Amino acid sequence: MKTDLRNRQDIDQLMRLFYQYLFADPRISYLFTDVAQFDLEEHFAILCDFWEGILFQTGTYKRNTLQPHLDLHQKSALTALHFSIWLGYFNQSVDQLFEGEKANYAKERALSIATVIQIKTSI
Repeated sequence: MKTDLRNRQDIDQLMRLFYQYLFADPRISYLFTDVAQFDLEEHFAILCDFWEGILFQTGTYKRNTLQPHLDLHQKSALTALHFSIWLGYFNQSVDQLFEGEKANYAKERALSIATVIQIKTSI
C-alpha cells in the first residue's frame, strides 16, 4: 500500500524517480545534460530543499526558483512540450510512489510552478 509523502527521504525518493524519467527522455534530457550541465547529486539536494519547503514549510529553500529557469531558457528555449513532459513525469512519479493529501498537493503545486515558469519564459 502506498503512503503519503511524509519526510525528506520520501521527497528524495520522488526526485530520483522523477529525474530517472527525465534523463531517459531525449526530448528533455538534453536540457539537463548538455545545456544546464549541472551536478545531479548537488541538484537533488536543492530539489529536496525546495519541495521540503513547499510540502512541509521547513524554510530550507532560500534560492530564487525562477531565475535558473530564465537563464536556461536564454541558452535553449523552453517550450510547451518541455513543460508538458516535465509535468507528466512529475505526476507519474508521484502517483507511482505515493497517494494522499501531500501527494495531491505536490501535483497541484507542480502544475502551478510549471504554469508560472512557462508564462515567464514566454514574455
